[in-house]
Amino acid sequence: KDLTIQTRNCISFLDTGNGEQLYECPICSLTCTNLQFLEEHVDLHLEEHSFSEGGNMRDLELAQQLQHEEDKQQRLEEEKREKEEFKKLQRQYGLDSSGGYKQQFLKNMEREVDRGRMHPFEYHKRKADMMESLAVGIDDGKTKTSGVIEALCKYYQNENKDVRHVWLSAGVDHFHSSLGDKGWGCGYRNFQMLLSSLLQNSLYNDCLRDTALIPSIPKIQSMIEDAWKEGFDPHGASHFNNRLRGSKAWIGACEIYSLLTSLRIKCQIIDFHKPTGPAGTHPRLFEWILRYYSTDNEGATKVVCTSRPPIYLQHQGHSRTVVGIEEKKNKTLCLLLFDPGCPSQEMQKLLKQSTDGTGLKLLRRFVGGLKEKQYQIVAVDGILTLEEKTVSISGNSFCKKTSKNLHLLFQTQVCVWSHGDLFSPIQFPHSLFPLLSACSPLIE
Repeated sequence: KDLTIQTRNCISFLDTGNGEQLYECPICSLTCTNLQFLEEHVDLHLEEHSFSEGGNMRDLELAQQLQHEEDKQQRLEEEKREKEEFKKLQRQYGLDSSGGYKQQFLKNMEREVDRGRMHPFEYHKRKADMMESLAVGIDDGKTKTSGVIEALCKYYQNENKDVRHVWLSAGVDHFHSSLGDKGWGCGYRNFQMLLSSLLQNSLYNDCLRDTALIPSIPKIQSMIEDAWKEGFDPHGASHFNNRLRGSKAWIGACEIYSLLTSLRIKCQIIDFHKPTGPAGTHPRLFEWILRYYSTDNEGATKVVCTSRPPIYLQHQGHSRTVVGIEEKKNKTLCLLLFDPGCPSQEMQKLLKQSTDGTGLKLLRRFVGGLKEKQYQIVAVDGILTLEEKTVSISGNSFCKKTSKNLHLLFQTQVCVWSHGDLFSPIQFPHSLFPLLSACSPLIE
């Protein structure tokens, strides 16, 4: 209304000189002699302007509403994708509610029966054996192969082609995945291998007096939970919601470290967090393992059967056990690995090693064969007193630089290596073992 009055007030009149007055539209400059007609004409202009403005406002409101709906839809789709990805990760790493070892074992056996690969009688027998094994918490030993280290020692003593030196770990049994843990149990199986070696060493008798036999996978899960309850790795425990039993959760170096330390076994986690050689290789990893086995075991002897326990080796998606290392005549290094993915029938071939050593292909890994982005190892180095175990739970971590290229994050009993100069952990004071940089495992 105000705009109409203002516009009408702007109507000007012109004197033609012959007594007539002409009125001019302030909007389109139309002239006429009738003032009322011109006012109506101006009103039409104003109505058009008002309609145009209202239309623009409605268009703007509609555009804003459409944008809001689009943003809302995108948020909903993003939330849906995140939930799906989260569930996918939970399934992948055994953190969903699909059950654990027992459920997978039964489900896989039922599938074998349906496919005609297993007789119903065998199904019920194996089910009964499995239930008994779980009830007592002891592994049934059906995936175990013993005597491989001893067979390797004999083989190398007779093999004189290209091996200059070979260092073997103390005796260790090989365990492979079963129907109950296939696809997720490698960490547990490697712990069984490591434990089988420690049980053969009298040094660890006191630490392992309550663990005289190899525990089943559900029992190992329970043991890790007990370690968490003692205060080991609360950050890592939170990732599993403090529970492993009844799940297919993958475990890694930190869980192995926590479990061993809770048993008063002194160990270290060493993180080789980036390649140190050409083409993404890790020669420093090989050098460290060589030092681990050759320290106090140097000499002219070609075959050295050490008293050192095997080493737990972890990378993204899988873990294995290092049971020795070869040094070729050209100084090339080669790891000897027990893989829980290798079935018993293949491992048993090593007990009857052929003279050409073809069976060793199962175990040998050269520098060019380990090209993951990073590796972690857990190495055992004696026993802890009760006081040292307590300190390892409550110890505060701090960061310390020791050289331009070496960063160590220290905490009692745990260690991390950045790849500057390579040091042996025995050079450090007992209370200053390096700490794993992120105390949650690489996801297996």
